[in-house]
Amino acid sequence: MKLLFTILTALTIGAVACANTNTTVGEIKNINEAEMTKIMAEQKEVVVIDVRTPGEVANGFIEGTDLFINVNGSNFKEEIAKLDKSQTYIVYCHSGARSGQAVNYMKNEGFEIIYNLKGGISSWRDNTKITR
Repeated sequence: MKLLFTILTALTIGAVACANTNTTVGEIKNINEAEMTKIMAEQKEVVVIDVRTPGEVANGFIEGTDLFINVNGSNFKEEIAKLDKSQTYIVYCHSGARSGQAVNYMKNEGFEIIYNLKGGISSWRDNTKITR
């Protein structure tokens, strides 16, 4: 029994130690429309990225969007690699799933400050801020 406890303790410590060697520095925060609006107003250097398809973008996008990089596009990784990792980013899609994938990728690539619009553009209530 003592040997089993010792082995389990060693495995737990090893797992925690491995988890703490993560080289990513980024933090992802899920935000809502009000928080996004506030961040955009207060931080002039924030970059807003729409990761939907060009067809979706053609139907409208959030005012103030800076970049359109299709997360499922063949050049997604190359376009993300061109970005400044120390910059602040807000990422959105239609419902939040694809932007979640995008921000996780960005975090793993070492981006420092990343916000994900939870619910995506479909949760955006202020239609006066949708560019069509």
